Amino acid sequence: MATTFDRTKLDTGTLDIRPITPAIGAEILGIDLGSTDIGDRIPQIRAALLKHGVIFFRDQDLTTAQHIAFARHFGKLEIHPATPKDQPDPEVLRIEHGPKSRGQENAWHSDVTWREEPSLGSILLAREVPECGGDTLFANMHMAYERLSDQMKRFCESLTAVHDIARVFARRLGKRPEELHDQYPPTRHPVIRTHPETGERAIYVNTAFTSHIDGLDEAESRWLLDHLFATARDAEIQCRFRWRAGSIAFWDNRACQHFAASDYFPARRVMERVTIAGDRPYFEA
Repeated sequence: MATTFDRTKLDTGTLDIRPITPAIGAEILGIDLGSTDIGDRIPQIRAALLKHGVIFFRDQDLTTAQHIAFARHFGKLEIHPATPKDQPDPEVLRIEHGPKSRGQENAWHSDVTWREEPSLGSILLAREVPECGGDTLFANMHMAYERLSDQMKRFCESLTAVHDIARVFARRLGKRPEELHDQYPPTRHPVIRTHPETGERAIYVNTAFTSHIDGLDEAESRWLLDHLFATARDAEIQCRFRWRAGSIAFWDNRACQHFAASDYFPARRVMERVTIAGDRPYFEA
């Protein structure tokens, strides 16, 4: 039987937390993530992340070194294959779009699910944003799971799905799928995963990287994936964040999906992301 997680027991200490929606997301006020004593607040910030799925901070004038240092408090950092090889700080993935580059992150997804051990979470810092547009939406995939029928839950809990980096990054990196698969072979994860800290179950397939479900024929797999993909589009399990320069979003990649609205073209939007490594997804009956 699934664990019942009591969020009221999480200790967020003296953090000034303002929930954005009942389902997901909260803004944390009055804190400087670059301060020398930020390490003392990490347990409270981690509790807030588990409680709300994604947390937001405003007016964070962080250097690249401070951004990386803050993320290291939560675990080992990943290096994304899209990061230029000669970049001095390989932990930072720069996501830049403007007049010559329309944003391509406008699909519901969890980050790097093509890894055997996908990320715990990402910390995204806005360096430059358009006057309007370019919001990011987040969806609570535990709530999406809970809204499935009991029979659908049981069926999906028995399944695994294949996640493939080439679905997105073959074209973006200018490589053949076979080249990417040499380093990052397609990997299998449970369709429903158990959160390693809360014990909650969440839908763990996404439009960007999930190619098919094991054991189903092509039509069955496509129907079920389309059905599960659509659950993230439920407005009642979402929040929407409007960026300002210096804003930060820190999301739990194990519990939510996100969607970056690419409605600001040809305006310019520059973001920097540092990602915390996670562990292998599992399902606990």
